[in-house]
Amino acid sequence: MVKEQLLGRDIMSKDVLDVFSRVPRHKFVDPSMQKDAYGDFPLSIGRGQTISQPYMVSLMAQVLELKKNDKILEIGTGSGYETAILAELAGRIFSIERITEIGLKAQEALKELGYNNIEIKIDDGTLGWEAHAPFDKIIVTASWRCMPAPLLEQLSKPGKMVMPVGPRAAQRLMLIEKDSQGRVSEKDVCGCVFVPLIGKHGWSENDTGKNI
Repeated sequence: MVKEQLLGRDIMSKDVLDVFSRVPRHKFVDPSMQKDAYGDFPLSIGRGQTISQPYMVSLMAQVLELKKNDKILEIGTGSGYETAILAELAGRIFSIERITEIGLKAQEALKELGYNNIEIKIDDGTLGWEAHAPFDKIIVTASWRCMPAPLLEQLSKPGKMVMPVGPRAAQRLMLIEKDSQGRVSEKDVCGCVFVPLIGKHGWSENDTGKNI
């Protein structure tokens, strides 16, 4: 996976490559799918959610330029795989998952692997986690038509956030940067397709099938 899907493309960060060599992706998928755990594609984790393609996870980690003392907010715990990657690269991880059964399953997998710098809560990720703000980096693993305002407010100065933005069927992965003066800039990283971000400042349960 590392040699062909990551290093063979444009993932050049030694730290990111080393972490992907260590974290056991198969521990975060259903036993019936473990033969495909390291494939170059997303996998279902139930309830319409997925564990993202390894390349996309590595790309998001690389563009954030994570540091060991960074405090990270992750929106969409999902399987917990990306949470584990973040926990290896950064200091403290605060992760929010909307679906209780998925969040609890991820928490169990992460505990089994011995991670002690992760805190997970079941809540609306579009609201962020104000009690622990500001965050040095924010990573959003679901798509919306624009950046939810609470997340931008909870990003530190300076800080970086990565998120898929755009219509339901296809999005652009965007890197949002806030400088020390609070000025915000955006960079288009690449095209992507993620599940929708559902919540008060995201898609509603009733409009997730619509494009904009």
